[in-house]
Amino acid sequence: MNYQSIETSILNVLNQNAQHLLEGAALNSPRSIGDAVQEFMSSKGLSAALQSLTIDIKSDFTRRSMEDIAFEDKNGNYFAVDVKTHNEGTDFNMPNLISVRRLAEFYKNDNNTFCILLVAYKIENGIINYHKCYFRPIESFKWNCLTIGALGWGQIQIANANKIYIDTQQDRKTWMLTLCDLLQQFYDTEIGKIEVRKTWFSEMSKYWQNK
Repeated sequence: MNYQSIETSILNVLNQNAQHLLEGAALNSPRSIGDAVQEFMSSKGLSAALQSLTIDIKSDFTRRSMEDIAFEDKNGNYFAVDVKTHNEGTDFNMPNLISVRRLAEFYKNDNNTFCILLVAYKIENGIINYHKCYFRPIESFKWNCLTIGALGWGQIQIANANKIYIDTQQDRKTWMLTLCDLLQQFYDTEIGKIEVRKTWFSEMSKYWQNK
Protein backbone atom coordinates (compact mmCIF):
# COMPACT_ATOMS: atom_id res chain seq x y z
CA MET A 1 0.00 0.00 0.00
CA ASN A 2 1.37 3.41 -1.01
CA TYR A 3 0.78 5.41 2.19
CA GLN A 4 2.32 8.63 0.85
CA SER A 5 -0.08 8.63 -2.09
CA ILE A 6 -3.01 8.02 0.25
CA GLU A 7 -1.92 10.95 2.44
CA THR A 8 -1.93 13.25 -0.58
CA SER A 9 -5.35 11.97 -1.59
CA ILE A 10 -6.75 12.49 1.93
CA LEU A 11 -5.53 16.09 2.01
CA ASN A 12 -7.11 16.78 -1.37
CA VAL A 13 -10.42 15.27 -0.30
CA LEU A 14 -10.45 17.26 2.94
CA ASN A 15 -9.56 20.61 1.35
CA GLN A 16 -12.08 20.13 -1.45
CA ASN A 17 -14.97 18.87 0.68
CA ALA A 18 -14.46 19.54 4.39
CA GLN A 19 -13.36 23.15 4.88
CA HIS A 20 -16.85 24.18 5.99
CA LEU A 21 -17.69 21.33 8.37
CA LEU A 22 -18.19 23.86 11.18
CA GLU A 23 -18.58 27.61 11.48
CA GLY A 24 -18.70 30.36 14.08
CA ALA A 25 -17.79 29.57 17.68
CA ALA A 26 -17.49 25.84 16.94
CA LEU A 27 -14.27 26.59 15.05
CA ASN A 28 -12.65 27.45 18.40
CA SER A 29 -13.30 23.96 19.77
CA PRO A 30 -10.62 21.38 18.87
CA ARG A 31 -12.93 18.62 20.17
CA SER A 32 -15.76 19.74 17.88
CA ILE A 33 -13.43 19.88 14.88
CA GLY A 34 -11.98 16.49 15.78
CA ASP A 35 -15.44 14.94 15.95
CA ALA A 36 -16.50 16.56 12.68
CA VAL A 37 -13.37 15.44 10.80
CA GLN A 38 -13.72 11.92 12.18
CA GLU A 39 -17.36 11.79 11.08
CA PHE A 40 -16.49 13.08 7.62
CA MET A 41 -13.66 10.59 7.17
CA SER A 42 -15.85 7.76 8.45
CA SER A 43 -18.84 8.54 6.26
CA LYS A 44 -17.16 9.28 2.94
CA GLY A 45 -13.72 10.91 3.24
CA LEU A 46 -11.56 7.82 3.64
CA SER A 47 -13.54 5.86 1.08
CA ALA A 48 -13.02 8.67 -1.46
CA ALA A 49 -9.29 8.82 -0.71
CA LEU A 50 -8.74 5.06 -0.90
CA GLN A 51 -10.96 4.66 -3.97
CA SER A 52 -10.65 1.07 -5.23
CA LEU A 53 -8.00 -0.11 -2.75
CA THR A 54 -10.51 -1.59 -0.31
CA ILE A 55 -13.42 -4.01 -0.38
CA ASP A 56 -15.23 -3.00 2.80
CA ILE A 57 -15.15 0.08 5.05
CA LYS A 58 -16.71 0.05 8.52
CA SER A 59 -17.22 2.94 10.93
CA ASP A 60 -19.86 1.79 13.40
CA PHE A 61 -17.50 1.53 16.38
CA THR A 62 -18.00 2.66 19.98
CA ARG A 63 -15.78 5.26 21.64
CA ARG A 64 -14.07 2.46 23.57
CA SER A 65 -12.99 0.76 20.34
CA MET A 66 -9.38 1.15 19.28
CA GLU A 67 -10.44 2.04 15.73
CA ASP A 68 -12.66 4.81 14.41
CA ILE A 69 -12.70 3.33 10.92
CA ALA A 70 -11.67 -0.06 9.59
CA PHE A 71 -11.31 -1.60 6.17
CA GLU A 72 -10.05 -4.71 4.42
CA ASP A 73 -7.93 -4.68 1.30
CA LYS A 74 -8.30 -7.10 -1.58
CA ASN A 75 -5.78 -9.47 0.02
CA GLY A 76 -7.82 -9.86 3.20
CA ASN A 77 -5.62 -7.63 5.37
CA TYR A 78 -7.46 -5.74 8.10
CA PHE A 79 -6.63 -2.08 8.80
CA ALA A 80 -7.85 -0.44 12.00
CA VAL A 81 -7.66 3.36 11.69
CA ASP A 82 -7.48 5.78 14.62
CA VAL A 83 -8.38 9.32 13.50
CA LYS A 84 -6.66 12.23 15.27
CA THR A 85 -6.69 15.95 14.54
CA HIS A 86 -4.17 18.62 15.49
CA ASN A 87 -4.59 22.40 15.45
CA GLU A 88 -1.24 23.74 14.24
CA GLY A 89 -2.04 27.00 15.99
CA THR A 90 -1.49 25.35 19.39
CA ASP A 91 1.89 24.82 21.03
CA PHE A 92 1.29 21.36 22.42
CA ASN A 93 -0.96 18.40 21.75
CA MET A 94 -0.45 14.91 23.22
CA PRO A 95 -3.14 12.53 21.92
CA ASN A 96 -3.61 8.99 23.23
CA LEU A 97 -3.30 6.26 20.62
CA ILE A 98 -3.79 2.75 21.99
CA SER A 99 -3.31 0.50 25.01
CA VAL A 100 -0.02 -1.41 24.83
CA ARG A 101 -1.76 -4.68 25.66
CA ARG A 102 -4.51 -4.17 23.09
CA LEU A 103 -1.93 -3.45 20.39
CA ALA A 104 0.17 -6.48 21.38
CA GLU A 105 -2.87 -8.75 21.14
CA PHE A 106 -3.96 -7.19 17.83
CA TYR A 107 -0.51 -7.66 16.30
CA LYS A 108 -0.44 -11.39 17.01
CA ASN A 109 -2.21 -11.58 13.66
CA ASP A 110 0.18 -10.57 10.87
CA ASN A 111 -2.77 -9.56 8.69
CA ASN A 112 -3.75 -6.80 11.12
CA THR A 113 -2.42 -3.25 10.88
CA PHE A 114 -3.13 -0.40 13.29
CA CYS A 115 -2.97 2.88 11.35
CA ILE A 116 -2.84 6.42 12.66
CA LEU A 117 -4.58 9.08 10.58
CA LEU A 118 -3.33 12.39 11.99
CA VAL A 119 -4.76 15.49 10.30
CA ALA A 120 -3.12 18.85 10.98
CA TYR A 121 -5.12 22.01 10.28
CA LYS A 122 -5.35 25.74 10.86
CA ILE A 123 -8.38 28.00 11.11
CA GLU A 124 -7.90 30.70 8.46
CA ASN A 125 -10.49 33.25 7.35
CA GLY A 126 -13.28 31.34 9.02
CA ILE A 127 -12.62 27.99 7.35
CA ILE A 128 -10.62 24.87 8.16
CA ASN A 129 -7.49 24.60 6.04
CA TYR A 130 -5.84 21.19 6.16
CA HIS A 131 -2.07 21.56 5.89
CA LYS A 132 -0.71 18.09 6.52
CA CYS A 133 -1.74 14.55 7.28
CA TYR A 134 -0.08 11.33 8.27
CA PHE A 135 -1.63 7.99 7.38
CA ARG A 136 0.78 5.33 8.55
CA PRO A 137 0.95 2.10 10.53
CA ILE A 138 1.86 2.84 14.13
CA GLU A 139 5.18 1.03 13.65
CA SER A 140 6.21 3.71 11.13
CA PHE A 141 6.19 6.32 13.91
CA LYS A 142 9.64 6.64 15.43
CA TRP A 143 9.89 6.20 19.18
CA ASN A 144 11.42 9.66 19.60
CA CYS A 145 7.97 11.16 18.90
CA LEU A 146 6.02 8.68 21.04
CA THR A 147 5.74 8.11 24.77
CA ILE A 148 3.98 5.75 27.19
CA GLY A 149 1.40 7.09 29.63
CA ALA A 150 0.43 5.52 32.96
CA LEU A 151 -3.07 4.36 32.12
CA GLY A 152 -3.95 0.70 32.64
CA TRP A 153 -1.14 -1.49 31.29
CA GLY A 154 0.27 1.60 29.57
CA GLN A 155 -1.01 3.88 26.83
CA ILE A 156 0.99 4.78 23.73
CA GLN A 157 0.78 8.51 23.10
CA ILE A 158 2.16 11.01 20.62
CA ALA A 159 4.60 13.06 22.69
CA ASN A 160 3.92 16.30 20.77
CA ALA A 161 1.78 16.41 17.63
CA ASN A 162 3.90 19.31 16.34
CA LYS A 163 6.88 16.97 16.04
CA ILE A 164 6.16 13.80 14.08
CA TYR A 165 8.95 11.56 12.81
CA ILE A 166 8.31 8.73 10.37
CA ASP A 167 10.63 5.86 9.48
CA THR A 168 9.26 3.98 6.48
CA GLN A 169 12.02 1.35 6.75
CA GLN A 170 11.21 0.37 10.34
CA ASP A 171 9.74 -3.13 10.46
CA ARG A 172 7.06 -4.30 12.87
CA LYS A 173 9.21 -6.85 14.69
CA THR A 174 11.93 -4.30 15.54
CA TRP A 175 9.34 -1.74 16.63
CA MET A 176 7.49 -4.20 18.85
CA LEU A 177 10.71 -5.43 20.46
CA THR A 178 11.59 -1.83 21.26
CA LEU A 179 8.12 -1.40 22.79
CA CYS A 180 8.72 -4.42 25.02
CA ASP A 181 12.09 -3.01 26.17
CA LEU A 182 10.56 0.41 26.86
CA LEU A 183 7.75 -1.18 28.86
CA GLN A 184 10.22 -2.98 31.12
CA GLN A 185 11.81 0.39 31.92
CA PHE A 186 8.39 2.02 32.28
CA TYR A 187 7.13 -0.65 34.70
CA ASP A 188 10.31 -0.42 36.80
CA THR A 189 9.74 3.33 37.12
CA GLU A 190 6.09 2.80 38.04
CA ILE A 191 7.05 0.26 40.71
CA GLY A 192 9.45 2.83 42.18
CA LYS A 193 6.68 5.43 42.28
CA ILE A 194 4.29 3.00 44.00
CA GLU A 195 6.90 2.16 46.66
CA VAL A 196 7.30 5.88 47.43
CA ARG A 197 3.52 6.25 47.73
CA LYS A 198 3.23 3.19 49.97
CA THR A 199 5.92 4.58 52.26
CA TRP A 200 4.23 7.97 52.39
CA PHE A 201 0.86 6.52 53.38
CA SER A 202 2.48 4.17 55.86
CA GLU A 203 3.78 7.26 57.64
CA MET A 204 0.36 8.87 57.32
CA SER A 205 -1.19 5.79 58.96
CA LYS A 206 1.22 6.11 61.90
CA TYR A 207 0.28 9.76 62.22
CA TRP A 208 -3.41 8.95 62.54
CA GLN A 209 -2.79 6.01 64.85
CA ASN A 210 -0.91 8.27 67.27
CA LYS A 211 -3.22 11.25 67.00
